[in-house]
Amino acid sequence: MSSPTKPSWQRQDSAAMSALVVFRIDFAPEHRQPAAAGLLLATVVSLIGSLSADAALVAIGTRIFPVTSGYVHFRFSDYGKLTTIGVIIACAAWPVVTRVSSAPRWVFLRMAALVTVVLLAPDLYILAKGQPVKAVLVLMIMHLAIGLVTYNALVRLAPARRSTSNPGGHRRRRY
Repeated sequence: MSSPTKPSWQRQDSAAMSALVVFRIDFAPEHRQPAAAGLLLATVVSLIGSLSADAALVAIGTRIFPVTSGYVHFRFSDYGKLTTIGVIIACAAWPVVTRVSSAPRWVFLRMAALVTVVLLAPDLYILAKGQPVKAVLVLMIMHLAIGLVTYNALVRLAPARRSTSNPGGHRRRRY
């Protein structure tokens, strides 16, 4: 006697496939990877742009909120290291996304937004531990600026390149 329902492994597989469709992960991109030179340029621009935005926001924040002057997390050695690590990770993720999705900008934008929200958690934690509200607000704005700078540098300076050929002359199936 056969069961009218699918075995559990098939249900799990179906759920995984549905999740991939929702998140536009299809492992069938019709484009080529970003050029290495473009990716290197985008990484350098992301680093310089993000660190510059951080420095500008610290300067503006301490000017608007003089009480935050000298705040420990406003030292370049503090935010510079963390910014560099985050930007490098994002720049390494971009070519992976372009490889696994036929809609890489769509996926990467949502990933960038999600990661930015997750990276606000430490700010909320130090706020809950009693850190100055105005200083933490500046840190949160710094996270948003880094995300904007890095996303735009990557998708504009190292875009997924159009395919020069389409084997078989037909569009690949996108699930």
